[in-house]
Amino acid sequence: MEYYLTEHARDALEKRRIALEWLERTLEAPEWVEQDALDGRLEHRPGRIEELGGRVLRVIVNVQAAPRARVVTAYFDRRRSNR
Repeated sequence: MEYYLTEHARDALEKRRIALEWLERTLEAPEWVEQDALDGRLEHRPGRIEELGGRVLRVIVNVQAAPRARVVTAYFDRRRSNR
């Protein structure tokens, strides 16, 4: 998937120490996909990061943005970790 990072997403990756490789891997092959409850343009794409003991990285992406998907933010989902 072609994508670009918003300024907020770039800041979140740096602040939360999320490797770009993890984001790309999760974006390309999420474990599941959820529609955002408030904004139908957004998808939540969670995936486990085995290097971090199976913590779940949640990538929020606007898939309707053109010409490339827009990564809005990414964070480790504490509610889903190690399940």
